Amino acid sequence: MKKIILLVSLAGFCLHSNAQIVSMTKNEIKTLRKDIDTNNTSPSTYKRVYQPFLNTAQKALTEDPNPIEKIQSQGLLEGNPAKTASLKAVEDATKVYALALVYRLYGDKTYLDKATTFLLAWSTTNKATGDPINETKLEDMITGYDLVRSELSAENKKTIDDWMGSIAEAQLNSASAKPGKGTAINNWNSHRIKIITLIAFTLHTKKYDDVINTELEKQLAINLNADGTTHDFVERDAFHYHTYDLEPLLTACITIYRANGKNYFDYETPKGASIKKCVDFMVPYMTGEKTHGEFVNSTVPFDQQRAKNHEKGYEAGTLFKPESGLYTLSLAFYFNPSYLAAIKQTMKNDPSYFNWQLALNSVKKK
Repeated sequence: MKKIILLVSLAGFCLHSNAQIVSMTKNEIKTLRKDIDTNNTSPSTYKRVYQPFLNTAQKALTEDPNPIEKIQSQGLLEGNPAKTASLKAVEDATKVYALALVYRLYGDKTYLDKATTFLLAWSTTNKATGDPINETKLEDMITGYDLVRSELSAENKKTIDDWMGSIAEAQLNSASAKPGKGTAINNWNSHRIKIITLIAFTLHTKKYDDVINTELEKQLAINLNADGTTHDFVERDAFHYHTYDLEPLLTACITIYRANGKNYFDYETPKGASIKKCVDFMVPYMTGEKTHGEFVNSTVPFDQQRAKNHEKGYEAGTLFKPESGLYTLSLAFYFNPSYLAAIKQTMKNDPSYFNWQLALNSVKKK
């Protein structure tokens, strides 16, 4: 009996250590390639949603990396030079993901070499700050690295691992998560948990396992409400922040489920809140049954500053656009396919609507 238990434990350890949990396993990549090559009938045209990544990757082959030492975006108004430069730099994250994806799907090492060039450039230039809103913009780069990490030399892997590890450590000890700070319970903390989770499973380290589960359960307990609202929705009076809060939580939950089968989507907090209830709360506003004027009762001064700066979507009373919630529902679809009905209703004028997350859901089966 002890031998059986040991074998099961070792099998679990191997899954944790070797499987590509954050991105896709070899079999999932094989299935996705088949879907792209053969499953191209309306409405689920895989090739159509893959094409933008191929275009990005092909263009990236002719471009140089644009790493930045410090990402600066949060708290800065549109047009701020530091924010503009940072947002331009983090476009590299999408390029890395696209390059890594094309390589893993079709095996052309030209794409792997270019992805490695981008990753090394960032690893030797960018410095971790512990700011989750700035560093969440590296999500695609982390996922792209997960796709190709096993293909890199030990030297390059160590360089990139060390950089990503420094980001996880900075997030773990982030000043934004100190007790008593609003950022310790709002969307900042959701993004912080997501970053730690993605990096931990990309680097295949168990170092953060207890931290991830403890921090996530604490965040769900304090950030989600039993009526389906989130702390951010109440504070900002905007679905813009409801979705910005839920999306990193959903991404972390998918990764955790793939790693160990723990379902935090349906998990209920002591006060009866859950991610599922918060997604369900959105549905009538997605389908058009209800409407919501954004930021009308926001208590955050920065929202008013952005409105005065005439930033699109931030002026109080601007109606929530259901299309902006599609990514949230698409992530939730991984756990509950019934959200497809709301997605179709939202996009009723586009019967062939399909997106990349839905494509990934079809191969990354629950």
